[in-house]
Amino acid sequence: MSKSIPITEADFASEVLQSPTPVLIEFWATWCGPCRMLAPLLDELAEEYTGIIKVAKINVDEEPHLVERHGIASVPVMVLYKQGELIWQKTGAQTKGAIENLFKDLL
Repeated sequence: MSKSIPITEADFASEVLQSPTPVLIEFWATWCGPCRMLAPLLDELAEEYTGIIKVAKINVDEEPHLVERHGIASVPVMVLYKQGELIWQKTGAQTKGAIENLFKDLL
């Protein structure tokens, strides 16, 4: 079972913009091979950083408004929000260490 929180348009503001902790979001799709490879890494990060960073997922096929708002053209894409602001956006599959390095200095 995934430890990442599914995010929808309806709860984006409360789960992401108003979150007291940074939020790492993966834009993904069920048909995306690299997304499936990232899933266990993101679940590990969600477990290791519980209470420090929130790990979430947005299904691009189910949330077209969020995809458009973020200018997503391919998947996977990871974004990081802190205090309601978009800090960075990274396209493509990453290693666990590379993902950690992207957010560790912001914690």
